[in-house]
Amino acid sequence: MKIPSVLKGEKNIVSLLNQMTRAALGFISFIILTRTFEKSVFGEWVLLITSAGFVEMIRFGLTRTAIVRFLSASKEKESNELKGSNWMIGLIITVIIAIVIFAINMIFNNAIQNSGYKYFFKWYPILAFLNLPLNNAITILQAEQRFDRILFIRNFPMVLFLIFLTLNFFILKYNIETVILIFMGITGFTSIVSILKKWDGLIFLKYSNKARIKQILDFGKYSTATLIGSNLLKSADTFILGLSPFIGPAGVALYSIPLKLTEVMEIPLRSFTATAFPKMSKASIEKDNSKVRQLFYAYSGSLTLLFIPVLILAFIFAEPLVTIVGGKEYIETANIFRIFCIYGLLLPMDRLTGVGLDSVNMPKRNFYKVIYMALANIIGDIIAVFVIVQFYPDISIISILMLVSSVTILMTLIGLVVGLKYFNKEIQFSIFRIFKEGYWFYKGMYRRIVKNSK
Repeated sequence: MKIPSVLKGEKNIVSLLNQMTRAALGFISFIILTRTFEKSVFGEWVLLITSAGFVEMIRFGLTRTAIVRFLSASKEKESNELKGSNWMIGLIITVIIAIVIFAINMIFNNAIQNSGYKYFFKWYPILAFLNLPLNNAITILQAEQRFDRILFIRNFPMVLFLIFLTLNFFILKYNIETVILIFMGITGFTSIVSILKKWDGLIFLKYSNKARIKQILDFGKYSTATLIGSNLLKSADTFILGLSPFIGPAGVALYSIPLKLTEVMEIPLRSFTATAFPKMSKASIEKDNSKVRQLFYAYSGSLTLLFIPVLILAFIFAEPLVTIVGGKEYIETANIFRIFCIYGLLLPMDRLTGVGLDSVNMPKRNFYKVIYMALANIIGDIIAVFVIVQFYPDISIISILMLVSSVTILMTLIGLVVGLKYFNKEIQFSIFRIFKEGYWFYKGMYRRIVKNSK
């Protein structure tokens, strides 16, 4: 059987290279930061980045999925209007969010200054404007499947930031607030580059109109809620842990180590879903459900089988892995990472099911799926962090963190069952066929390697 063409293209390779490079740079930066600052200070950095990521989901979730879907099969006039309307929506939302965060900081300044969230409320309103063109460029480039340009625009600022962090660790010794300012400056510079290269769509702002804005928002109202929920699946743990006086920023720092390792699992996922979504969307718009089904089989099957051996090895070598990332003082988080390895086995089908629902124009169903997951995660985290402590006051922080990570498995199972049920109503498929297609993909790859080596 031939290897599915969907998994052989250059765009997949560039997309995967983008994700791998970005993850590697982020990983090294993360390692340097853990060794530069003490746990409580590093925890404040984690809360800043996590909170900023959550707000980004609100800002760009409203437009990104819609823009990628509609641009994938648009003509020039429609494309210009979509890009311009995307900029207008993003600008208005950024202004509103910046005003709200600034007002909250003014009203509750004393409480915020005594929490781990002080840097987020102080600096994010400015950062939101600095990264607006950058994020708009990523949205448009993904729709156009220009992953070569995304490779540059995502990784260029990370390389600059990594160089600075290295110098800061060995020579400069700047405090965390200076690190934040440098990070913002690099982000702003990259946005300027995206504007000068005309990748962000700013030049099409004049083509913005009410009809296109309504089209984007009608689709985006569900995709935004879905992305917010998706972000909560990863960020709720950190938010809730940060609110606990028993755990605080130091506990957040501990939890961030296995969580960062878990992101390695998402490298191939982010890469393949970035190429899968526009292709599945195009097939859906063209009423080719059989192609949508085949794409779903090809992506989810190959990724699921890839994850199994990788996660088994990660489970076995958990201690050395967390030590590499955080140092010996974080080795106690190894069992938390093992729990995340179990969760990782469920990720490919869960993620591809969500992509499938959006691609067949069922964002409302995907929204429901994510809401079920987010509610399970938040309720479980609250019980683990606040309720159980009341009954077992001598429980250790690590035990609480293990309970929180275990909730992740439960909520993913819920999402997988709900998502498969919804998707199967629209695109009838067989779960067993997913694994069969994955097997044939790797068997075909093996045959090609043997043939080429002769």
